[in-house]
Amino acid sequence: MKIVAIANQKGGVGKTTTAINLAAALAARKKNVLLIDIDPQANATSGLGIEAPENISLYPALLGMKPLEDCIVETGRPRLSIIPANMDLAGAEIELARSGNHLARLRETLQPIRDNDQFDFCILDTPPSLGVLMTSSLAACDEVLTPLQCEWFGLEGLAKISHVISQICLAGVNPALRLEGILMTMFNARTNLSRQVVDQVKEFFPKELYPVMIPRSIRLGEAPSFGKTIFEHDPSGFAAKAYMSMAKLFIKRHKAVQ
Repeated sequence: MKIVAIANQKGGVGKTTTAINLAAALAARKKNVLLIDIDPQANATSGLGIEAPENISLYPALLGMKPLEDCIVETGRPRLSIIPANMDLAGAEIELARSGNHLARLRETLQPIRDNDQFDFCILDTPPSLGVLMTSSLAACDEVLTPLQCEWFGLEGLAKISHVISQICLAGVNPALRLEGILMTMFNARTNLSRQVVDQVKEFFPKELYPVMIPRSIRLGEAPSFGKTIFEHDPSGFAAKAYMSMAKLFIKRHKAVQ
């Protein structure tokens, strides 16, 4: 099983949208996927139309109060499960910060599902910050996928997340951690700005950059309000086709490194 963190400390870049739709696309491609919502705002949970039962989230598992397997909820979609989030995770961030091994806690918590081979991929939807939950996710995952909006400020965010990944590696917390890919979001082919930002990323990260661009789309933005993936809300739209193409490339990349 590969654990993949969808991470960018900047908000509004399509991080949760990517986590939901990549997970759904992988499941549609016959992969068993676990999506873990690690953001106290619980947008990935609500975006799939899930109402988490009381005391079912990553929080009790992180604190050793409940086995991780007991926190897994079925989404109603074949091969796609979720560990939902709620506001309790905000408290978990505080409690983890007080512990001496907070960077290792999430990795230890995820070990049982890594060992049992139930899932092919575990997708972590991380908070838009550089707090304890984000850094714990980077310490626990095998690789990072960074959604990047096609704006100049996005390049600054990419530099920061790359720096944090390097720090995690150098500190020995997760020395094998790597930036698996960069996915350009909110792409508008009619503007010079989008093309220029893509060209800049391609210059410095040619191997990591996915050649698929996720378009700016009203339908993509409104899908979570219905608790649906883009494949359920607008299956024939450009955004659905883009995410499915990206998932195919994602699987192909992972076959190449196995």
